[in-house]
Parts: sequence; C-alpha cells; structure tokens
Amino acid sequence: MSADEFDAIGSIAAGGLVAGSLEPDHGGPGGKKPPEQHATVTSRLGTGTCANCDTPLHGNYCSNCGQKAGLHRTLTAFWHDFLHGALHFDGKIWRTLPLLVLKPGELTRRYVEGERARFVSPMALFLFAVFLMFAVFQAIGLTAPTQIRTQDGMRADLEQVAEQRTQRRDALAERLSATDLTEQERARLEEQLLDASEEVDAIDRATDLIVDGSETSSITANLTGIESIDSGIFKKWRENPSLMVYKLQANSYKFSWLLIPLSVPFVWLLFFWKRRFKAYDHAIFVTYSLSFMTLLFIALSVIGAAGVAPGWLVMAGLLIPPVHMYKQLRGTYALGRFSAAWRLAALMVFITIVTGLFLQLLLILGAF
Repeated sequence: MSADEFDAIGSIAAGGLVAGSLEPDHGGPGGKKPPEQHATVTSRLGTGTCANCDTPLHGNYCSNCGQKAGLHRTLTAFWHDFLHGALHFDGKIWRTLPLLVLKPGELTRRYVEGERARFVSPMALFLFAVFLMFAVFQAIGLTAPTQIRTQDGMRADLEQVAEQRTQRRDALAERLSATDLTEQERARLEEQLLDASEEVDAIDRATDLIVDGSETSSITANLTGIESIDSGIFKKWRENPSLMVYKLQANSYKFSWLLIPLSVPFVWLLFFWKRRFKAYDHAIFVTYSLSFMTLLFIALSVIGAAGVAPGWLVMAGLLIPPVHMYKQLRGTYALGRFSAAWRLAALMVFITIVTGLFLQLLLILGAF
C-alpha cells in the first residue's frame, strides 16, 4: 500500500471523527442504540447517577445530558468507538444517503421540520464529504501540480536551448566556409544553416515574450482593490506558482465551509417575500446540496480514474446537478414546476457569482 493510500485512509478517518463530533448523539426512535455487551460502569461509583452530570439515571441514557448509562473501559470498546465515530455516523448515514440522492427535498424538509435524530446533520455530512474528497483525490493522484516553471526558469531554459542552437548554427557556417565542398554538400549545408538560423531567431522572439521581473512590477491583479495587497498576491504567484497552486488547493478544503455563508443570502433572495421560510431553512438546503455535489464529484472522479470515457463524465456533471437542485427546490419549499424552474435558473446564475467570490477569497487567503 502506497503512502498516498495511507494518507487517504487517514483523511477519511479524520473526516469521520470531525463530522461525528458535530453529530448529536440522539436516543429514542431512529437514534437509539442497543445495550453494549462489554464490561461497563453503569453509574458514578455505583450511586445510580450519571457519571457526567450526576443526574439520577432512568433507562439507558441520562435524561439531562444524553450520555449513555453504560460506560466502557476496555480496549475493544475503545476501537469500537473509534470505528463507530469515523465511519458509522450511528447508522444514520444509510437513512440519509438514499434520500439525499433520490429525494433531497424530502430529506431537507423533514430535517428542517424537526426530524433530526434519524438523519446525519447537514454540516456533519458536508465535512465528512470534504475530507472524503481530499482522501480520494490523494488516492487516485488527482492533486495540484507541484512543478510549475516560473518566468525566470523558462527564460533560463530558452537561453540554454538558444545557446545550443547558436553553436550548431556557427558550426554549420564554419563547415560551409570550406573550399573543398561539392555543390551537393554545399547546398545541403546551406539548407541546414538556414533552418538553424530560423530556430535561433524563433527562440529569441520567444525569450522576448517572457517579461522579466522589472517589466512586470507594474502589473497587478485586481482582487481586493487595495493596490499593496493585489501587487503582493501577483508577485507571489509570479515568483512561486507551484507553492501558490498548492496553497489554493489546500485552502479550498480548509475553507470549503465558506461556501455556506456565501450561498445562503442568494437563496434567501429567491424567497425573501415568503416569511415562513427562515435563514435556517436556506442554510440546511445549501449544506445538503453542497454535500451531494461533493459526493457526486468524488463519484465522477473515481469513475473517471477507472477508465470511463470523459464524455460520459462531462455529460453527467452537466445534467445531474441542475436536476438534483430542481428536485430539492420543489421538495423543500413545496414549489410548483414553474416556480422551481425559474428559481433554478436564477440559482445557476447565483452559483457562478458564489464560485467567483469563493475563488477570490482563496486567492487572497493564499497570499498570507
């Protein structure tokens, strides 16, 4: 097993643990867990009270804080809890994923209306999907390029090639000056000399097109409107593009949650005159939608790595997201076909805006 595969497994486990830490531990229907068969401590020092908050125990869970009445103190229980937290999501994942894929509107509406113990919370699912995407991309080798030539590096390469071609041209000119050449040899050398001279001229023109540092000092990227920050960002991209691409990719994982607060106001604009829909509802809608899109992107990446024709992947990537968003809009907000259709069209425009804002933020964050 390669190092990338070990990293991928570690990322998946970390994602599950982080997401699981945000997932509430519900008892009752849909969230109730069977009594464990391991050695347990059922209360604090046998007093019949919760070991966490000292509330008297009645049943398998504390009525005050929700902690289990039975506490494990074995290595078997430790590894069970680790795997449970990393991969199982208390079994809710198997109730959540089918609805997320096939009936996203129903899932969103049921969660908003209070049916939350049965399903993985949208934020926990989103975080796990992001970690899973990072892990899968590592495993299949879909990562940012690490060797990007700078202007100075490209100029040095061209100068080296130009020197080689100049030496060849000079050698041909020297051979052509010999007096003992036949007409056929002279004609062949003249043709080679002409080709070599054209190559040198072409390399010189290419070198001139690569602007040196002093000539690019006045060029800036208009990201923030603050000249000092924009020029600094551009300078870092010019001097070390490989590092900046790496930071851009790393920040896209770390700050993927920014897509949620960036998107919610735009979804609110689609329903601002309908007071029964709150900002919370839109946040749940956005987060479940982002979770699905992330999982879809993972699936398409894995299928592509398996050798499926790119044309099919592009078609799926273009068709599935709008169909899914249309179904989620209709189901979540109880919309008719026309109401969902025009909101979908507006949402596609908003997605373009949000994507641009997100990329702009990543570029700014990568400069620090």
